[in-house]
Amino acid sequence: MKASPRSAFSLTLAKSINENGPMADRIIIERLEFLGHCGVTHEERQIPQPIVVDLALDYPPDTMTEAAATGDIARTVDYAQVAERVVDIGTGQAYSLLETLAERLAAMIFAEFAVSALSLWLRKTAPPLKHVSGSVGVRLERTRSTATDEPSPAQFLQEHWHRLPKGHLLDLATGRGRNALFLAAKGYAIEGVDRDEQALASLTEAARERRIENLTLRHVDLESGRDLSSDFPIERYDAILVFFYLHRPLFPTLLQALKPGGVLMYETFLIDNHLRHNHPRRREFCLAHNELLHLTEGLRVLHYDEGAHTDSPGGGPSFTARLLAEKEKAQGLPHG
Repeated sequence: MKASPRSAFSLTLAKSINENGPMADRIIIERLEFLGHCGVTHEERQIPQPIVVDLALDYPPDTMTEAAATGDIARTVDYAQVAERVVDIGTGQAYSLLETLAERLAAMIFAEFAVSALSLWLRKTAPPLKHVSGSVGVRLERTRSTATDEPSPAQFLQEHWHRLPKGHLLDLATGRGRNALFLAAKGYAIEGVDRDEQALASLTEAARERRIENLTLRHVDLESGRDLSSDFPIERYDAILVFFYLHRPLFPTLLQALKPGGVLMYETFLIDNHLRHNHPRRREFCLAHNELLHLTEGLRVLHYDEGAHTDSPGGGPSFTARLLAEKEKAQGLPHG
């Protein structure tokens, strides 16, 4: 039976200084307590012990300011959800080592929340040791880039995911699902589509390990040349995501598949990237300047920019076009 937190935690909002970049917003959660089962011996693991966690979570600059201005919790890191998930992980099974639990918590936070770095202090406050009157524990400091070999969600998605409507979402050319897993962990119902069966198998396993059930996957050859309207029915999706994939004949089908009021989020390489970095090697896989606006004509642009961005599948700076756009909402019938 899962134990519940023994006491409330305290919260602090702060700024942290990044020596290699700008200041970051930081949430500090102090003394999150629960009863867990952790110990080297089988006997020790059978006895519930008080465990305390302190967390400092960094996330993109100005996020806190934006959330404060709008009053929208979706624009920041929901510390209540973080606390709930920490207790879920900490009480969901027995652990032989505090180090194992600490690493599991760090991996969960990076997988499910848009944080760039974290500091974690995990400790037993009543250790079964004769001469220790205080606590024993471990401290971790991790950045997203060093914490996991898995690629992080696209930066553009991390900045604007809260603008995606709830409902049925499509992640086109999902690959190994860095973006699909991120949104599924936030409660979105995601449908991932790709023609790479090996990548889909890897994504299925990743979802299983994280106990994610709101992600469905389909194998579809997006460039077969056949009519794909039956694969993507008219007005099926509340939002469609496409990252670093470009097949121009698909655009009419995708726009029709959006519901009225649905949102398209799209980012892929500009021709500048091919000319400067020879990637992608074939220039037809790159957008011309303003081409993405023409391909999505009829949508209301919520955000658009072109230029050098630090986020790309291969890491490092790349030249991309990024679009967030909404399909016109259905007009009400006139009264008469």
